Amino acid sequence: MLTQEVATVRKTALYDEHVALGGKVVEFAGWAMPMFYEGIISEHRRVRSTAGLFDVSHMGEFLISGADALPALERLTTNRVASLTEGRVQYSAMCYENGGFVDDLLVYAMPGRYMLVVNAANLEKDLDWIRSNLTGDAVVDDISDETGLIALQGPASEGILAGVTTADLTKLPYYHWVRAEVAGRATTLSRTGYTGEDGFEIYCDPEDSHTIWSALMEEGKAAEIAPVGLGARDTLRLEMGYSLYGSEMDANRTPPEAGLMWITKLSKGDFIGRDAIVRKMDEGIDERIVGFELTGRGVPRPGHRILVGDDEVGYVTSGTFSPSLGRGIGLGYVRSDVTGELSVDIRGSHIEAHTVSLPFYREGSIKRGR
Repeated sequence: MLTQEVATVRKTALYDEHVALGGKVVEFAGWAMPMFYEGIISEHRRVRSTAGLFDVSHMGEFLISGADALPALERLTTNRVASLTEGRVQYSAMCYENGGFVDDLLVYAMPGRYMLVVNAANLEKDLDWIRSNLTGDAVVDDISDETGLIALQGPASEGILAGVTTADLTKLPYYHWVRAEVAGRATTLSRTGYTGEDGFEIYCDPEDSHTIWSALMEEGKAAEIAPVGLGARDTLRLEMGYSLYGSEMDANRTPPEAGLMWITKLSKGDFIGRDAIVRKMDEGIDERIVGFELTGRGVPRPGHRILVGDDEVGYVTSGTFSPSLGRGIGLGYVRSDVTGELSVDIRGSHIEAHTVSLPFYREGSIKRGR
């Protein structure tokens, strides 16, 4: 049930559905959102094995249009927007002049315009930043309140969605989108997600959210589809080593440190933060993000110290017990020279760990991207 402390926060169109399903609703980024229904571990395993359904309508959506929309976005974002053709989606970021992150985001190439999908907690900040830095004939429209967003994720997702959509999903590649009906409602449908599994994100009119949600839950009964909350969304993304704004990214961290130079195209020319990023690379970074697994018992949490011997060499940014691997895993910033064996200070105990290449979990349908 929604606690008294969060009784005044915003609610998505599916709020009543979450309550009816017994969801544990908490405040997140100013929204009343389900943290879990049955439990984080069971919901996590459901997504890995068949399919789970997420309400992520709290995310922000902006439209960038005008004759200069492309050059404006090339200046605002780190990835190469010009490489996008209509129907494609791109993972990217916006940076401040110091090279630190404003936010990470998705860019959808649409007819005559682009749609940006941003983090809920950063919506107002992002909108102000874009408005203050748009150049030429380009305008931004905030369509967040007019947009519902449902994510269907897991290896059974395509089979479930195929039963209620007009789209030919066999012809929809990863990080592409189409206009299609889902449960008889008009949607923008993309093969994207934040779990590492095959899946789809469905943008719709908020008033259509309940119809689409109900149709997917009904169609997915044979696959034992389950509603999934934000708790499992976080453990799923962490198993894939996906970064989270506010944890691995913030205004003081740059793409070289965060391991996100793969979405930072220095060769495309000038963009906000480029000079600072080049300087950081030329000077060398003092710290970098790494993935680690515990070899001892324990669960790493944000803020825990990372040690080599008795020397503190960094700190945990994200940590959890991995339901898929059965051990503690995490991401953290460490000194650039640190590799191999280390330990994590968990409530005074130094738990042995070692650095690993990402992703932690390698059995899913999708290996890279966000």
